[in-house]
Amino acid sequence: MPDAMAKLDSAGSAARGAHAVPLLRTLPGLLRDPLREIVRLADAAPDQVVRLNLGTLRPYLVTEPSHVQHVVRDNATNYVRGGDNLLWRPVRRLTGEGIMSDGPPWQDSRARIQPHFTAKRIDGLVDSISQAVSAAVDEFEEPARSGRWLDIGAELGRIICQGISSVFFANRLSTADQLRIVAAQNRISAALRGRLLLPFLPDAVPVPGDRTLRRSIEVVDSIMVPLVRAEREQPRDGDDLLASLARARDADGRPLDERRVRGDVVSVFATATETTYAVLTWLWPILDAHPQVARRLYAELDEVVDPDAAVSREQLERLTYTRMITDELVRMYPAGWLLPRSAVADDEIGGTRIRAGDLVVISPYVTQRLARHWDRPDVFDPERFAPDQPRRAHRYAFFPFGGGEHQCIGMHLFNQEAPLVIATILSRYRFRLRERGMPPKQLGAALRPGRPVMISLTRVSGRGRG
Repeated sequence: MPDAMAKLDSAGSAARGAHAVPLLRTLPGLLRDPLREIVRLADAAPDQVVRLNLGTLRPYLVTEPSHVQHVVRDNATNYVRGGDNLLWRPVRRLTGEGIMSDGPPWQDSRARIQPHFTAKRIDGLVDSISQAVSAAVDEFEEPARSGRWLDIGAELGRIICQGISSVFFANRLSTADQLRIVAAQNRISAALRGRLLLPFLPDAVPVPGDRTLRRSIEVVDSIMVPLVRAEREQPRDGDDLLASLARARDADGRPLDERRVRGDVVSVFATATETTYAVLTWLWPILDAHPQVARRLYAELDEVVDPDAAVSREQLERLTYTRMITDELVRMYPAGWLLPRSAVADDEIGGTRIRAGDLVVISPYVTQRLARHWDRPDVFDPERFAPDQPRRAHRYAFFPFGGGEHQCIGMHLFNQEAPLVIATILSRYRFRLRERGMPPKQLGAALRPGRPVMISLTRVSGRGRG
């Protein structure tokens, strides 16, 4: 029966122009290494849409850059995040119906939040964020002296949260609460894997991870809802994001519903923190595996950064190689690895007929590892992003933050925050991994290492430290 169904599906899809592969042919690879198998399928179907046969779920995998552009920009109104979409439905349990939705709710939230994430505003906040990041990195002094092992993923969460809280939340979030939220976000990302693998099940049917998801959201609410409530009861004149959202009004001039404010606050906190520490956690095994990259990075930091002071905005602008490294990190390990959409009406993508209600999946991870668009795509090579390199043949060969109207509002923040964090830590310390080698990939709401990355630090000082 499975073979018959696979053949029937293959024939039907072929008539509609998609490249279809029987489930039994892909199942071993999907079970062993799903990301590698999906990249293999896409590489084997140049210029085509791939029909994935996942049993009861058969989405269209769109990986060709021109096809991606069609979905996220040219005909974006036809491909929405709403309804019973593969990933967005469980994500919105955390974020609510706002910046992670579509239509008027998304437009309203975007209009309120976007002014806090413009390039001009973020650039103006760099020095303040840097001061907070520097103070957070100061706490590495004791573990560096004692040789204590650190979970660098958790530490990056702490550092980034302190930087973000200082400018977006006016330090209204205590360090303890920040750490509780980061821990909850980590559990939520992992817990969503069950819903990701079984998206066809209604919410009423329990799947592994549901209890963890519910309890972790309760932790977030126990911190964020009182914070929002207190801000609304005693509003401030500040221009930080928390104060602005608490004062916000709807189109009729009425105060926003408390849950709506809470949803926007939670979404912003996740946007401003999770992507950065999820991506930067991969940096340490990468540098350990590529000593030539590490040496060049250290040389740039030695030349540009004063290890005894916070990184300045002017210094940050000079960290060319550091930025090349962060670009290559988000090429190989984009946090937002999967971007599902539902078709509103019939359409055609690259000769493949898409019907209303069909699930369409785009993946920065897959597109950014296609051999026909990237030389040696599985090799970490920051030189791809050197300023003198020619521009990529297509805009959507590289889209780690999505594209079109739904492009991540935190993109410019990441592009400033990530090299700032790297520079602050590695201008002061060198590191050693407890377990060498690249961690496995953990699929969830965000792409993360499948095990903690444990490091020890050694303090260095003076120029020529590398």
